[in-house]
Amino acid sequence: MKAAAQSVEQRQVRRNFARAAATYDEAAAVQREIGKRMLERLDYVRIEPQRVLDLGCGTGASFAALHQRYPAASLIGVDLSEPMLRAGQVQRSRLRWLLPFLRGNRPALLAADAASLPLASQSIGLLWSNLMLHWLDDPLLAFREMHRLLAVDGLLMFSTLGPDTLKELRASFDDGHAHTQRFTDMHDYGDMLLHCGFADPVMDAEVLTLTYARLDDLFADLRRSGSSCAMRCRRHGLTGRAAWSEARAAYDRLIRDGRLPATIEVVYGHAWKAQPKKAADGREIVRFDPKQRAR
Repeated sequence: MKAAAQSVEQRQVRRNFARAAATYDEAAAVQREIGKRMLERLDYVRIEPQRVLDLGCGTGASFAALHQRYPAASLIGVDLSEPMLRAGQVQRSRLRWLLPFLRGNRPALLAADAASLPLASQSIGLLWSNLMLHWLDDPLLAFREMHRLLAVDGLLMFSTLGPDTLKELRASFDDGHAHTQRFTDMHDYGDMLLHCGFADPVMDAEVLTLTYARLDDLFADLRRSGSSCAMRCRRHGLTGRAAWSEARAAYDRLIRDGRLPATIEVVYGHAWKAQPKKAADGREIVRFDPKQRAR
């Protein structure tokens, strides 16, 4: 059983993103790039959803692209942070005056927990989630909810961050506290998808390396994008001067060509909701293909 200290504090996740709502779009270059790469993967998928759900939508950076790709679909945006939803709504309202084609693109917005969504079962054709799962204490609960919401033959497509993310930052501290999120291996995500009944899950990963002139610039990016550590075992008070000096010295040893590296391991996954094999009461469902009688 997972120790409470190793769990994610959802109240702190909300607080981090509420504080970052006004600066998120300026600081979320990585999030936008990963969303763009996810969209490119849809080029190989044939699907015409009636409803698209962007789960963990933040300020709605993916809304315009999803609407352009599926113009006939209703778009729903869900996020844990209401201030993030409001910030995105204000920004889109401003853009509509400049870009008339956006005026018809008004997604329904909902502040809700990914593990308990007030939406009808089998009501979603495409469930899209960019960099949300690592903010959850138990992604399995969210996957179960995603499976419930998807219509049969509906598609789940998501991205999240893998265990090598910010490995340099973790290695620089030796104080027994968490300084980054807990990131899950992609094979564990694949197992969760199968456990929840998804069919044909496909997982892969790539590594991006960001560079910074100063360690303070990395911390500023994390803070301004709402990505500061929200683990219960993080340090809740101020870090002592000696611990900071040791961490900075350890990170500075990684400098190359005047820049400090920050690794981002991006995990991509997609899976389909297949026809159920069991009825709600647990009985096996057996399907027969009728054959025409020979004349």
